[in-house]
Amino acid sequence: MKKYTSAQAYFEDDHERVLVLNQIREVLLSCDLEETIKWFLPTYLHNNKIVIGLGHFKDFVGVWFHHGVFLTDPLNVLINAQQGKTMGLRQWRFKDLAEVDKTALKMYVEEAIKNSQEGLEILAKPKPIIETPSLLKEALDIDHKLKDAFYTFSKAKMNEFKAYILDAKRPETKQRRLEKIIPMILNGEGLNDKYKR
Repeated sequence: MKKYTSAQAYFEDDHERVLVLNQIREVLLSCDLEETIKWFLPTYLHNNKIVIGLGHFKDFVGVWFHHGVFLTDPLNVLINAQQGKTMGLRQWRFKDLAEVDKTALKMYVEEAIKNSQEGLEILAKPKPIIETPSLLKEALDIDHKLKDAFYTFSKAKMNEFKAYILDAKRPETKQRRLEKIIPMILNGEGLNDKYKR
């Protein structure tokens, strides 16, 4: 996936579905939304809250309503792209220019803005705290530099290290994993940082 640093760059690129994208963008910009880029895709905010995301794929252009679960959806066009995983996000897909009904889209967008103003949103469930494996706890108790470095990470990153050790079945594997993550922790590098670049 190409990494765009501005929404303008995204729309100026030569996409197969550029006409569909620009037709949808025209509707979004006619509403009370601020255009920006997040996750390398055009994103639309109202009062600094994400309301809509936009992106093109091989077979369609998708408009994501971040709290679309609250939309009335009178045309029955919204889908949950990841059933069982996605709680609030709903998507409207457009395959070609003929499918873009600007009036209907604007109606959905305005309802999404109104819902955002009213504070309708799905809050993420807090992730469970993972117990520190005894092997890691012992290493942290012995090496105070390691302990200090470990606790500078976010809870999510600490949980990634903990789960990495806990997921191993054999004691030898747990030990190898501990030896692998110690230099990472001391260098301030999260377990999955290399995949997030």
